[in-house]
Amino acid sequence: MTYSEYWSYFGEDLFQQFGEHLTVVLLATLLGSIVGVATGIAVYRIPTASALAIRASGVLLTIPSLALYVLLLGLLGLGWPPVLTALTLYSLLPIVQNTIVGLQGVDKPTIEAAAAIGMSRRRRLVRVEIPIAWPIILTGIRVSALLLVSTAAIGAIVRGPGLGGAIYDGLNSIGTPTALYSALSGIGGIIIVGLILNVAFMVLARLTISRGLSD
Repeated sequence: MTYSEYWSYFGEDLFQQFGEHLTVVLLATLLGSIVGVATGIAVYRIPTASALAIRASGVLLTIPSLALYVLLLGLLGLGWPPVLTALTLYSLLPIVQNTIVGLQGVDKPTIEAAAAIGMSRRRRLVRVEIPIAWPIILTGIRVSALLLVSTAAIGAIVRGPGLGGAIYDGLNSIGTPTALYSALSGIGGIIIVGLILNVAFMVLARLTISRGLSD
């Protein structure tokens, strides 16, 4: 069987897995961003709480992905739930850490100037601190998203969505004509997902970061 023949048989399934892979990574990044940024905002003024939040999210990242998927399998079953949950947990460290670092790095004179013109603490946070910290926060979100691209592939072990299924099919069918094609298609698709996300974050940065902050 040639590669073109393989695609004629399995191309539709691969495109579906590609869409699933991109979707689960985007959903996990979105959920991780909501939780991570909210956590960073809640603790960045308190050094002890900031350190605890970073350490706690760091501990989650040290859990082997295979072990976490198997653990969540017992709680959430097969398919999307364990994969989405695991990826969300893995996304937290860069987002929490960068949110805290970004907000703590805002110049005190800038905050004092905002307070001097009558801005409340909440308004200062929304109008001054978060916009200044946004480039660092966005970098954390980008790092998380790219980290999840490869981690999502292991979710195939719990019958999760994505291109990991193609890779596992290739590994499970070693010696057959389609084994190499299946594995290479899965790996190639994962690389393309990573490239798409990288370009998307570059565009997002251009649209949301002012020139003064990006310089």
